[in-house]
Amino acid sequence: MPGENLTRDEARERAALLSVDGYDVSLDLRSAVGDGEGGRDGEPRTFRSVTTLRFRCNEPGTTSFADLIAPSVTAVSLNGKDLDPGAVFDGSRILLEDLAADNELVVDAQCAYSRTGEGMHRFVDPEDGEVYLYTQYEPADSRRVFANFEQPDLKAPFRFEVRAPEGWVVWSNGAGELTDGVWRFAETKPISTYITCVTAGPYHYVTDSYSRTFADGTTLEIPLGALCRKGLAPYFDADDVFLVTKQGLDFFHDHFDYPYPFGKYDQAFVPEYNLGAMENPGLVTFREEFIFRGKVTQASYEGRANVILHEMAHMWFGDLVTMEWWDDLWLKESFADFMGAFSLVGATRFTDGWITFANRRKAWAYRADQLPSTHPITADIRDLQDAKLNFDGITYAKGASVLKQLVAYVGQDAFLEGARRYFKRNAYGNTRLGDLLSVLEETSGRDMAAWARSWLQTAGVNSLTPQVLLSAEGRITELAVLQEAAAVLDQPTPSAGHPELRPHRVAIGLYRRTADGALERYARAEADVDGPRTVVAELAGAEAPELVLVNDDDLTYCKIRFDETSLDTLRAHLADITDPLARALCWSALWNLTRDALLPARDFVDLVLRFAGRESDIGVLQMLHAWAESALVHYVAPQWRETGERLLAEGALKELRLAEPGSEHQLAWARFFATVASGADELQLLQGLLEGTAEIGGLVVDQELRWAFLGPLAAHGAADESVLAAELARDDTASGKRHQVRCLAARPSAAVKAQAWAQVVESDALSNALVEATIAGFVQPSQRELLAPYAEKYFAVIERVWRERSIQIGMDVVRGLFPSLQDSAETLAAADAWLSAHEKAAPALRRLVLEARDDLARALRGQACDAAAAG
Repeated sequence: MPGENLTRDEARERAALLSVDGYDVSLDLRSAVGDGEGGRDGEPRTFRSVTTLRFRCNEPGTTSFADLIAPSVTAVSLNGKDLDPGAVFDGSRILLEDLAADNELVVDAQCAYSRTGEGMHRFVDPEDGEVYLYTQYEPADSRRVFANFEQPDLKAPFRFEVRAPEGWVVWSNGAGELTDGVWRFAETKPISTYITCVTAGPYHYVTDSYSRTFADGTTLEIPLGALCRKGLAPYFDADDVFLVTKQGLDFFHDHFDYPYPFGKYDQAFVPEYNLGAMENPGLVTFREEFIFRGKVTQASYEGRANVILHEMAHMWFGDLVTMEWWDDLWLKESFADFMGAFSLVGATRFTDGWITFANRRKAWAYRADQLPSTHPITADIRDLQDAKLNFDGITYAKGASVLKQLVAYVGQDAFLEGARRYFKRNAYGNTRLGDLLSVLEETSGRDMAAWARSWLQTAGVNSLTPQVLLSAEGRITELAVLQEAAAVLDQPTPSAGHPELRPHRVAIGLYRRTADGALERYARAEADVDGPRTVVAELAGAEAPELVLVNDDDLTYCKIRFDETSLDTLRAHLADITDPLARALCWSALWNLTRDALLPARDFVDLVLRFAGRESDIGVLQMLHAWAESALVHYVAPQWRETGERLLAEGALKELRLAEPGSEHQLAWARFFATVASGADELQLLQGLLEGTAEIGGLVVDQELRWAFLGPLAAHGAADESVLAAELARDDTASGKRHQVRCLAARPSAAVKAQAWAQVVESDALSNALVEATIAGFVQPSQRELLAPYAEKYFAVIERVWRERSIQIGMDVVRGLFPSLQDSAETLAAADAWLSAHEKAAPALRRLVLEARDDLARALRGQACDAAAAG
């Protein structure tokens, strides 16, 4: 990634110098079809991009630059003067000297189609040979498609025109029409470069419309569209997508008091997408895996609805009002993450969305906030590589959790009124943290600066533990909440951790069993926890609890701890908690104890085996399956792994047979059983289910479930290349190809592993999706010895990979191939040695290695805890 970075200082200097009046971008995408992947001598396949950029400079005579990453530039002119491309273009920047007060830059370039999901991605459908294109830019890849000023605070209106192969349809941010062979699109409102978008190809397209009449009698009409590849059309439930879309538009219009400002609302489900989705105004893009080819649980539909609403919230938080620089990325992502759950519960059928938020989203945040790379929600983003890595659990899920705490702190009405004022004051502009805090101070009357210092400008997660003193009569004499600061453990360099104690608005719930054995809340108090010890006077005199839940209702962001009585109660009666949110919070807290080496991992596995079968919330159940697998792979003592694997497989099969036939719980247990199956009898059952010689009543083994069963069969040597080829012939689709590639790389052979490693590390022939699939197959927990030689190879190649490959592929390789399965002090020492020897490596690369190293150190502490419990 040489020469492609942009620093915050450079962006600030350019923003102080320039303002942009508009872009005209003309793309000729007819080269997307036809024979050959590129030009001669391995040159990339390219398309013509002509950009006319009108901008002003407040210091005439000075020098600046435009951004463009392209194989070649044909012509450059500035204010009517032709410039020598060889002299002004260095591969990523165009030098602009002697600027006038008013300027016009015209750049004619040959830009490259992407196979990594960055820029103009080109996908050839193996099912029918059709070509599909879409763009993905955040944070800074629009410069791979057209010349521009690639930073969020140089907003401008855009006009796109596109020439495409005959029979194609083209979409962009504005409404388009085809005239004389050219697709021309309406000029956008002023937006940032990273949210412009073009999608083109023979997509399947479905339309609908949304209408809203406001109090003043005016009516807003929004044309709706949804598109996907033709091969996915039979599975595309566009009606449900439109239902959630309309519910979201109603909800946000009810609460934001600012009409949707971007005209139409198309949603494109595209192949080989690196992200979940992207909030391009008027043309939101999603990964096509949100179109379900087989039976899935309601958790999958809820997840899709949440993402639809998350991206919709961005139309206001991010698109209408945009952060000035990536330091304040949270201004859009934290809000969208919070608003996704808030609107999910308030507007759709998924009324238990806060349970998923507490159980799944916050788990992502807790992990990220305990890494050595943790950072405040308002981060220090020095450059674009920093920005790319900060789309993380802190910016999204911790930020959203903190906003949930803010709503509890200032009140929902004050929070929403602050949002309304924020939109109206800053529409089509750029903001910093202070702009938001000022409106929230107005609407709430509270000192937001102190709140922001504690919650937005410090890192780390606090732990809250109840301390209960009882009288001789069995009543509470005092209940206090102890707060501890975060600590960073076992780092290669000394660290003081994150000593911040924060103000928490919390609910404390007291639970005890009823006569019929249900574990229910009988008392609740809200309190402001501040400092190391806070007494909750309201609960004095209450009868002795069997369980104290210190963050009941999930109002704050913290790690929940338990006193001994509560922990004993959970060990015996966790499944008896009748409230699903309280139960989910207890499961999450127990998992945090496991990761923190305070609860032996085999104990967590035992809790899952005893109680997961009674879990009613399907999203929580699927999370428990993932955590149980992680406990087995990373946190149990190595000598107990075989026993744990057998117990989990036996337990999963028992629950699979007990589950209601045809239910989503049955499906979840079937998938989990496949994940942990390893014994001969278990593999034989999977084989029988595939071949139809075995049956579990009500379980439909559709194509997606077939691939789920083939994965473990391939990894244990029970499905060879011919079996996988036959399955691909049965499912000769893009999805089938990804599954086949994953299963091929999973086979237990040294030659297979060598080939997979070479395809990912030594070659750039694979697309991003196939790189991801190959890595997923390569890394198999049952093949630790087979993978051992690659630990040393990993540390030898990662700096070169980072230097030569795109940042997305670099991230996939560095994260995905870290030798986490070689869980030993030797691997930890090898990571430390690499970090010590590469202090001047790219900071983003060092961060990835440091994070993986920390996960390994955490796993080793967990294994030591588990071994000690065994005696």
